[in-house]
Formats: sequence, C-alpha cells, structure tokens
Amino acid sequence: MGYDEVYGAWQADPEAFWMEAAKAIDWVEMPSRALDDSKAPLYEWFTDGKVNACYNALDRHVENGRAEQMAVIYDSPITGAKAKFTYAEMRDKVALFAGALAAKGVTKGDRVIIYMPMVPEALVAMLACARIGAVHSVVFGGFAANELAVRIDDATPKAIIAASCGLEPGRVVDYKPLLDGAIDLAKHKPEFCVILQRQEKPAALIEGRDVDWNAAQVGVAPADCVAVEGSHPAYILYTSGTTGAPKGVVRPTGGHLVALNWTMKNVYNVDPGDVFWAASDVGWVVGHSYICYGPLIHGNTTIVFEGKPVGTPDAGTFWRVISEHNVRSFFTAPTAFRAIKRDDPKGELIKDYDISCLNVLYLAGERADPDTIHWAQRTLGVPVIDHWWQTEIGYPAVCNPVGIELLPVKVGSPSVALPGFDIRVVDEGGKEMKRGELGAIVIKLPLPPGTLPTLWNAEARFRKSYLTTFPGYYETGDAGMIDEDGYLYIMARTDDVINVAGHRLSTGAMEEVLASHEDVAECAVIGVSDELKGQLPLGFLCLNKGCNRPHDEIVKEVVKLVRDKIGPVAAFKLAVVVDRLPKTRSGKILRATMVKIADNQEYKMPATIDDPAILDEIRLALQPLGYAKG
Repeated sequence: MGYDEVYGAWQADPEAFWMEAAKAIDWVEMPSRALDDSKAPLYEWFTDGKVNACYNALDRHVENGRAEQMAVIYDSPITGAKAKFTYAEMRDKVALFAGALAAKGVTKGDRVIIYMPMVPEALVAMLACARIGAVHSVVFGGFAANELAVRIDDATPKAIIAASCGLEPGRVVDYKPLLDGAIDLAKHKPEFCVILQRQEKPAALIEGRDVDWNAAQVGVAPADCVAVEGSHPAYILYTSGTTGAPKGVVRPTGGHLVALNWTMKNVYNVDPGDVFWAASDVGWVVGHSYICYGPLIHGNTTIVFEGKPVGTPDAGTFWRVISEHNVRSFFTAPTAFRAIKRDDPKGELIKDYDISCLNVLYLAGERADPDTIHWAQRTLGVPVIDHWWQTEIGYPAVCNPVGIELLPVKVGSPSVALPGFDIRVVDEGGKEMKRGELGAIVIKLPLPPGTLPTLWNAEARFRKSYLTTFPGYYETGDAGMIDEDGYLYIMARTDDVINVAGHRLSTGAMEEVLASHEDVAECAVIGVSDELKGQLPLGFLCLNKGCNRPHDEIVKEVVKLVRDKIGPVAAFKLAVVVDRLPKTRSGKILRATMVKIADNQEYKMPATIDDPAILDEIRLALQPLGYAKG
C-alpha cells in the first residue's frame, strides 16, 4: 500500500488501525480496545492492556533469536572509547541495575531522575526504571543546579542517578557539584543517589546518601519485568520552552511502544537488525524515542555517540561513524549540518569514508533551511528528509513516509501528516484557513497513541496550554500553512520560544534571570538569526536610573547569570544596554518587530506603538553587535 492507502485506512477506522499496530508489541495482557475516550477531551490508549517497555526493548529479542545481535554501540571520540553490547548483554546489565534500584526500595510508580551524559549507562538506567515500573525523568546534563532543583521538586523522585561528570571538547563538566547544589536548593530530597564515577573526573560521594554505580549492584538479584497498565507513565520529560515551572510531559507506556515501533519501518525505513543512529542526547525527546526506546523495541542496533559534529576531532566525524558502524538511517538536527558545512564547505572530508551503507538522512528539531538541505543532498547523495514533531508528541507527526512510499521532496516542508494526525491550519477564531494561507497549526483530537495525555500533576495547565484556545484541537504553538498538495510548512512559533541549535528555549525564562540583576530595571530577550545555531538569544537591558557602571561590565554579569541559572545550553552571549524598549500603548513589548529589525527584515510600523522613534534607537544599538545592518 502507498501513503494515500495507509493514511486512508487510519481515517476510515482508527481503532482497527491501532489495534493492528499493537499486535507487533508483546503484551502481558492484550488490550481489548485502543482508544479510551471516557474522559474526553482527555484521551488515553490501550488502558486495559498490561505490558513492560523493557521486556519489549530487550528480553523478547533475546528470546526470539537476537541474543547475540548488537543492541548498543558506544562511540566516544572525546575519550577515544568504543564498546558494543549485544541484546543479551544489555538485558543482563539492565536486569542487574534494576535489581539494585529495587533492593533500595524503588517500586512501580516511583520517580527516578537521571542526570547523565551520552554513555551506555544512561540507557541502562532508563531501561532499568522501565523494567520495574518506575517512572524516569531524564534531565539534560547541561542544565544548571536551579533548573535541576525545579524538576526535583516537581517530580519528587525517590532516587537520582547521575554521572560524576560530562565531557565537552577540551573540558570536563562537573555534574556532581551541580547535583549537590540542586538537592540543596530543592524542597524535596531524594532518598539516595547512584553515581557513575567516570575516570576523567571522579566525584566525592556523600556518605549515607550517595552510592557508587558498581557498588550498588554487588550482591543484588537481577529484577524481573513488572507488568504495568497501558496508560502507566513510562517517563516524564520536562519541556524547556516555558516560563516559571517547566511542563512535565507524560509518556504513556502502551502507546509509546506501539507508535515508536510503527515509525521505525514506516517512517525511518529500517528493518530489524539494521543500524539506526540518532545523533542527539538522552536529555531530549529524540534521545528517548530514537536512541533508547524506538530502535531497541524494533530490534535495531542503536548508537550512543559522545561527541560533536565538529571538533571531535573534525567535521568528518559523522562520516566516520556512519562508515565504521554501517549506519543505514541517520537522524540529526540541521544545526549539526550547518556546523559541518561551515568547517568543510566543499564536503572534502566525506571522501575519506565509504558511506554507501547510508540510505536516508532525516533532519528535525528546528526548521531545516534550504541551503543546508541542498548541501546535504549534494554531499551525501541520499534523500534528505525534513520532518516535524514535538516533545509533547513524542515521534514524527509530519514526515515523508519513506518506509511506506517516498513522496516527492519539497524543500522547506516536512511533507505530509502521518496516520494518527489530522492537521489543520486555523485563524485566531479556529476557522480553517484556505490552502496556502498562514495560520495556527492545530491537530484534531484525539491525538494518536504515545502522545501526551496530560502534564505531570498539572491537568488544568495541560488543558489551558493545549486544549483551550481551539476547542476540539491540540494547539501546537506553531504557525504555518498547508499547500495544495497537503504538504505542511512550519513558518514560526506563535509564542516566545526560540530554537537554539535544536533546543527549544524560552526567552521569557531568560528575561526572568536578566531582571534579577540589581542594575536591570527592565529587559527583553529575542531570538536573532544565526547561521550556525539557527537562532541565538539577544538581550536588551534598561538600567536603573543613577546606574553609572560601565555597560560592558553589566553585560558580562548578566551573561554569567544566565549561564549559572539556565545553563550553557541557552547559548546566551549577546546583550545590549538601551534607554527604553518599544512597546504598545498598553505596555506590551514589541518583540516580533525587534526580531525583524535585527534580522534586516521588512516590517510594518505597529499601529499601536507608543513612540516610533524607539525603533531607530533599537537599530542603532544593534549595529555594533553586527545586526540591523540594512
């Protein structure tokens, strides 16, 4: 069947479509139905089924002839370390670590925070939680102590699993002091912490609270898989694109397994046994779905890569990994290719490697600009597929469905809606726009299996954030259009979230940090275009009257403040002092207009602007930073 037939089959009978897809998962008790709409507009899937995610990712493959197949390949150009683990080896490692957690009292429903770099033990920790029915919440290692503390207080974990350090090119990032600082800041205190000591920087352990990763496993019995309900949370993953308290996206186990397994063939076109590589991080949704769970559920080999697209050691490292490990399908962010293109504009380094094993490149995490796509097409000689999804959704919603049918590629569009997703573009009142007209992108309810059913301990916030603006639809927060052929184009965010190298970050959260500086009276943060990272945050500071300190000193201090409070992931390095900010008469800051000025785009003078002369002042303030040159 082609795409039209598959999508049509879902439209005609969604229940039958997803029950058929569910047969590819090993259930302890097969669900009697797919959709539970008893609490609409809060929907759940496979609620009366019983299942275990770890069993589906590891044990069933060991039992069905894949015991000696490689499950995980670890490749760290930063340390020079490489390791391979079969399905049997991974099952044994996970069962033993799960036994260690169980021996210390972790049971079904308990939360466990994981704060680790890109090492195989991160996957072991995630799958060990799944094995015993604990709910993991992975926090990206680049987040600062107070960001980690907020997540500790929201998830209230029984335990935290962390590494002593993470590694960046040329430097070691101490995780343990950040962890200790976060626990000090948090109201909730974990019962214990398990620390993976890395030889690059072992950490001092706190007696009575911290236990060494290896020591924790001595003398414990391996844990068996615990059956959980289809609606039981597999994990909580906090979105970074919010102000105030982060949103804890809940991922239900049953739908998570069914949907990810379906995408491995239909979207990414890999068969069991093939090597699949997502060059992301376990701290992000891509790492959850397509480094840990998806490939292993489907019986693929997954790669845990601890490195960067450039500098570890050069812009050819991706090609080496693809060639050396026989990667068939590769997924990364456009920013990685921009970095490679900047260092190696003619693609000379790829000539040193045989990447004939590679069939397709997938890009996601931010808008893939045409220049980058064309460069990748020329350099790799394979189809380059842009696709669109979100942390909340958990897997691709819009993509060229290569495993079903390779549709014509339209550069600038992630292509078409996948089964499960009825995507519309509407105006502010919820009325559907004509083809080719820009509007808010929404998805008709119910969302398909594996998408978020709610936010952790925040149902009212879930309803307000996603279901209230357009009744009957999920609000994506993105704006765009659908063309005559049904291809979706994502044009912009509809809120204040910016995308820095694939990481969604809130300008509002950064503004809160800037405003905390004693000399700052008022501020704004916008996202300006950046050739490498897609966007960079740029701060505007209005100082308190009577402040006579050098502006460059204050700028340095607020840059450090954002780094300390949010973390280096924010990439906040640019700020400028201005006398005032452009506002509407009602006091709303005209951020969108400021972005257009910085990026040399045409704009209409806002009708409600308080004083048009302020825009010239903004332009002049930006020019020394290299923006607003036009």
